[in-house]
Amino acid sequence: MSLTYTYIGHGTHALSVSGHRLLIDPFINGNPATTLTADDVQCDFILITHGHGDHVGDAVAIAQRTGAPCIANASICKWLEAKGAPKTQNLYFGGWQKFLFGRAKMTIAFHGSSLPDGTDGGNPGGYLIESNGKERIYFAGDTALFGDMALIGEEGLDLAVLPIGDHYTMGPDDALRAVKLLNPKHVVPTHYNTWPVVAQDGDAWGQRVTSETKSTPHVLLPGQSIDL
Repeated sequence: MSLTYTYIGHGTHALSVSGHRLLIDPFINGNPATTLTADDVQCDFILITHGHGDHVGDAVAIAQRTGAPCIANASICKWLEAKGAPKTQNLYFGGWQKFLFGRAKMTIAFHGSSLPDGTDGGNPGGYLIESNGKERIYFAGDTALFGDMALIGEEGLDLAVLPIGDHYTMGPDDALRAVKLLNPKHVVPTHYNTWPVVAQDGDAWGQRVTSETKSTPHVLLPGQSIDL
């Protein structure tokens, strides 16, 4: 397997897979969980789960600088184009779409998706990514627990990236239930400790994953990576 995952901070992630660099939910400038700036980030593709400012973030500026296409639902793509994103690729629930890094499809998420200026951002989602080597990575995005996570995990996941912050998303208890439904080989907790309202003990959650599931947890600090 040739796969490197990096936790940038909050709900922002980088993935190096099949020789391509993916950036998920590029909230960099103004993100208190990272010391990076938007100018520091290099990528070949930008994937956006939903329209909230702490997820669409610096997508336009990074896309303009790098030339990376922005992958998102149709409503967000239209908004990004109006803001100056040079290339977009809309994706929606259910169907796989091929890319240079492999293929991807959007999964459902239970959350909101209004854009920073109040424009409707369509439905929120997550991403299931399959590399050219057939490794599968699930980014849940901002979501509550839902039973169909069992279907997402049914064909096997190498890595699941799940929010545990509570208040806006799943909290630790429901995120643990999600791990049991998804049954990934590896799991990373995200979207917590950015602000007091989402303060959680990631290490304690990781210990519960170890004791109650067969998955291997990786509790990362912003900027840390794992190779799988």
